[in-house]
Amino acid sequence: MELQALYYVIALVMVVVGVAGVILPVLPGLPLVFFGMLLAAWAGGFERIGAVTLVVLGLLTILSLVVDFLASAMGAKRAGASRLAVIGALVGSVVGIFFGLPGLLAGPFIGALAGELIHARRLAQATRVGVATWIGLLLGTALKVGLAFAMLGLFAFAWFF
Repeated sequence: MELQALYYVIALVMVVVGVAGVILPVLPGLPLVFFGMLLAAWAGGFERIGAVTLVVLGLLTILSLVVDFLASAMGAKRAGASRLAVIGALVGSVVGIFFGLPGLLAGPFIGALAGELIHARRLAQATRVGVATWIGLLLGTALKVGLAFAMLGLFAFAWFF
């Protein structure tokens, strides 16, 4: 019984870290949430959480990965971003983690702006790309937060009912 409790604790830690990963780009957010939920289901012998619930949770996880990729790419591409701008947005997101919330918000914009300036050397275009990339990342994050709450709600419903 002690081992089962340890599995539940590990599963809970995975879910909590995964939820943090929805916001922090370095952590594999919703996949970590999914695997934490899968571990909890396994620890309980799949009595409370069955195959249908796990399949739906898996599909929501896959959807989150698609949203993550498409949101930032669509934001950047709508503004005509170069490959350097997209790379800059990613680098800015990672570096921004070390500067707290302001860094998380400004990092993608600054990175995309710098990447586009290196590529095109036109401030107006670079600013447009930076803003579009930033808006795309914010919308993608908002969608992932919604998916995280949907997954948590579905899991809780299946667990308790």
